[in-house]
Amino acid sequence: MPFYEHNELRIHYQEAGSGMPLLIIPGGGLNSTLSFLTEGAPFNPMQEFKDEYRCIAMDLRNAVGGQSSGPLEVDRPWDSHADDQLGLMDHLGIKQFMVIGFCIGGPFIWNLLRRAPGRIAAAVLAQPSGVRPEQPDLFYNNNMTGWGPQLCAHRPDITMPMVKAFLTRMYRSDPDFVLTVSRDFVRACQTPVLVLPDDVPAHPYAVAMESVMLAPNSEVSLFPWKDPKDRIPLVVRQTRSFLRAHRPASAR
Repeated sequence: MPFYEHNELRIHYQEAGSGMPLLIIPGGGLNSTLSFLTEGAPFNPMQEFKDEYRCIAMDLRNAVGGQSSGPLEVDRPWDSHADDQLGLMDHLGIKQFMVIGFCIGGPFIWNLLRRAPGRIAAAVLAQPSGVRPEQPDLFYNNNMTGWGPQLCAHRPDITMPMVKAFLTRMYRSDPDFVLTVSRDFVRACQTPVLVLPDDVPAHPYAVAMESVMLAPNSEVSLFPWKDPKDRIPLVVRQTRSFLRAHRPASAR
């Protein structure tokens, strides 16, 4: 599998299929890696959509268990990851693309729509992460135990005080809604979005549905859709129809 390298950054990525580019963001929080698509996702977009799209996925920078690495940018955690995603698209010569993201992919997608709205034709947010007011420190606490210590164990240049500062900026500076953008931004966003809601502590149904109600060009899947499992093909079919409907005419 190839790597995209820029200065101290090294991003491990994978491609499958051809056609309109489709960036796929695996779930797993800050441990988001390609293995999620085959081991943890309700469905694997690489397999489902490679017949129509140029599917591209990557290990998140500094994900434990992944092969991507780079500096821990304490002052700009969300934007450092957006840099990686947009930088990979630039590296591959891709200007416009579609995107589907699981879990942490939800906040990542909203940040990409803020950073580069003209480049994203449509977005699918599957099981999107969001903030429950009754558990504002959920992501901070989970990563202080399930990501930071493991990262420091094999990266002597990264310390737990650095991890704490990084996670504080990422999850405690604005612990609300979808983490990366405001409700006003979602209300003004013209990009078509399809939301596949979940309802577990890290993926609150209420936040997913609020984003659906605010975004002017939004759609939503049936819920629940992961169980029973015979519902998953229905959501895959809806996702395919959504992507086809919003694929630029030049890519059809």
